[in-house]
Amino acid sequence: MTDLLPAGIDRVLVTGGAGFIGGAVVRRLLRDTTAAVFNLDKVGYASDLTSIGPNPRHQLLKVDLADAAATAEAVRVADPDLVMHLAAESHVDRSIDGPGAFIESNVTGSFNLLQAVRTHWEALASERQERFRFHHISTDEVFGSLGPEGRFSETTPYDPRSPYSASKAASDHLVSAWHHTYGLPVVLTNCSNNYGPWQFPEKLIPVVILKAAAGEPIPLYGDGANVRDWLYVEDHVEALLLAATRGRLGQSYCVGGAGDHGSPSERTNKQVVEAICSLMDQLRPEGAPHGRLITPVTDRPGHDRRYAIDAAKITSELGWRPGHSFEEGLGATVRWYLDNLAWCGRVQAQAGYQGQRIGTRAAASHPSA
Repeated sequence: MTDLLPAGIDRVLVTGGAGFIGGAVVRRLLRDTTAAVFNLDKVGYASDLTSIGPNPRHQLLKVDLADAAATAEAVRVADPDLVMHLAAESHVDRSIDGPGAFIESNVTGSFNLLQAVRTHWEALASERQERFRFHHISTDEVFGSLGPEGRFSETTPYDPRSPYSASKAASDHLVSAWHHTYGLPVVLTNCSNNYGPWQFPEKLIPVVILKAAAGEPIPLYGDGANVRDWLYVEDHVEALLLAATRGRLGQSYCVGGAGDHGSPSERTNKQVVEAICSLMDQLRPEGAPHGRLITPVTDRPGHDRRYAIDAAKITSELGWRPGHSFEEGLGATVRWYLDNLAWCGRVQAQAGYQGQRIGTRAAASHPSA
């Protein structure tokens, strides 16, 4: 990508920049721009700064967006020309066990950020105010569940089915409302399932890799026929930076993994698990066949059947296409995790999470609900 940031975008505030996707955004900005990058992150259980490393243009602002005063102060310190809002509780299983944290972070936190950013934007000199952008990054899960046909697009009605997706839907609506009511210059994106290096090991792909590497049972929810659209994280970063800087104000863009590389991005969970086992057979033949470890388990409550993205809008308007096929991205991801087992063990220990099953019961019966 040339001209990664337009002239005058010198200070970027990334929320959730110690997370998986946010960290990838921060790394790209530090590598390919001269902007000062302010990383607002509460440094929760899934946060880690190892992938970023020391850089004089990177400043961590350890702030919980649920704290309105601290959020306002962080925005004042960052004095941004561009805000990319990725901070969110994002694991569906955890939202089933404890939805309160998702409402606090994703809804209240987004509200606090919008209020702070609106105050900042309104006080900017006219030239900076004209350049300013607020980019809200969301998920395709806000659209609910698809049948065997069709794809989500920017005109798909919202129909969230989990506490996580409901909290993200609420934040999407808040961002849109702040644009229409207050004139805040916003862009929204809704992405499909991301995967790649540095993802906290609680999501499907890293869980399967680590279980296979340890010779432990690999859990497969239900019949394994739930379908997801898979997007390599570095391809997503390309889309995010294009949307943030060149997307039409007030518009939303859907970002998925299908592209011109000739390979569809949709896979059932069973296909994903089997593909990882096949790669593990090649890379760790002493444990083959890893497919023998696949173990069906009771399905997740409210498990959406299928997601798929129609990315025609971002392709036609901004020229974005993913650069990795699922096979390419998955191969790189499996190799990365096998080469970084020590990191996985450290962040799991830090979070008190060792691959155990969560999200198996209705949140109403849980003391943290």
